[in-house]
Amino acid sequence: MTKTWTILAGLSVAWATGALHAAEIQGDPGAGARKNAQCIGCHGIPGYRATFPQVHQVPMISGQGAGYIAAALHAYKKGERKHPTMRGVAESLSDQDIADLAAYYQQSGAASAAAPQPAPAPTPDVAALLQKGGCVACHGANFAQPLDPAYPKLAGQHADYLFVALKAYKGEGRATLIGRSNGIMAGVAQQFSNAELQALAGYMGALDGGLRTVPEPRFR
Repeated sequence: MTKTWTILAGLSVAWATGALHAAEIQGDPGAGARKNAQCIGCHGIPGYRATFPQVHQVPMISGQGAGYIAAALHAYKKGERKHPTMRGVAESLSDQDIADLAAYYQQSGAASAAAPQPAPAPTPDVAALLQKGGCVACHGANFAQPLDPAYPKLAGQHADYLFVALKAYKGEGRATLIGRSNGIMAGVAQQFSNAELQALAGYMGALDGGLRTVPEPRFR
């Protein structure tokens, strides 16, 4: 546990610094609504599944924090996250575009969002995994109120997506193809087997959270 907290304390500064530039640009939700044509084909269809690096539901991003959405898009743009479709989308966006889209998706889930409910007690096995990973240190006690705007909400996110994302942080020899480069999450994820990551993803995905897929009207 001491090692985990040392990793989090030592590397969180780098993550926050990387998100600082994005935070300096003010996003316009109205402008974001006019710029989301490349997003709605996946994130505007409930139940839509991606096939890379394995079949999983695309993440719900309506109601996600703007700081995290912006940080994720910049990571795809810089190649810190390896995903060919998202890299192509992110590379086409200016910093202002990213800020506008992030503001739009944060707002698009807020209107119908209920207050997050307290997380139910995990099983002893999952509780031990959460303690080992120090997950609440960044993502909050109910996993819906992250302690920093650059950290994602996890509660209620699709469990199969969370599992794929966690495995990507492990990276290992495939990091250049499908991995995610993030010192904090790499240090956490590498502590766990894939079966343990799946258990964590299943618990967080079953929680009550404010994330949702807002159907795009033209797809109804």
